[in-house]
Amino acid sequence: MRYIALLRGINVGGNNKVSMGELKQAFESLGFTNVSTYINSGNVIFDSRETNEVKLVRMCEDSIKKTFGFLVKVAIISQSELHDALCHSPIWWGSSETVKHNAIVAIAPARAVDIMREVGEAKPEYEKVAVRGKVIFWSAPLKTFGRTRYSKIVGTKTYQHVTIRNANTMRKLHALVS
Repeated sequence: MRYIALLRGINVGGNNKVSMGELKQAFESLGFTNVSTYINSGNVIFDSRETNEVKLVRMCEDSIKKTFGFLVKVAIISQSELHDALCHSPIWWGSSETVKHNAIVAIAPARAVDIMREVGEAKPEYEKVAVRGKVIFWSAPLKTFGRTRYSKIVGTKTYQHVTIRNANTMRKLHALVS
């Protein structure tokens, strides 16, 4: 089965530095095949016979800790889950250059619907939010970004259970696994 591992919080501001070459080797050492990385923010595409997501997450997190010496949370999304989410993304998501478009991916065992409940109702005058599976689609105009409910999750308990990618990255990952 084809998967994407989305690593949370690596290579940001000089912290949790992870070499993509070493990361690729760490995934290959787990027996994963067709391993590749995309950009320096920790996106790993791989094939595995393992279908238990909890086990995959544990394997990846343990390997990263062993290789790099620190814990990194990992969200796993299958090729089919990503395809389903993007095929059902809202029409407004990713459609304007004056708007920030993010995909907020829940890190198991957290669920996207629970994350949305914890964050609370979106502020419709500043942001649009929709969910499909593990992915929360969120868009906010750049000029009022700081007024959104979702921009306020940074540093909260909820923020520890998500990883965020922009629309362009998610679409590129989809193209790479398709």
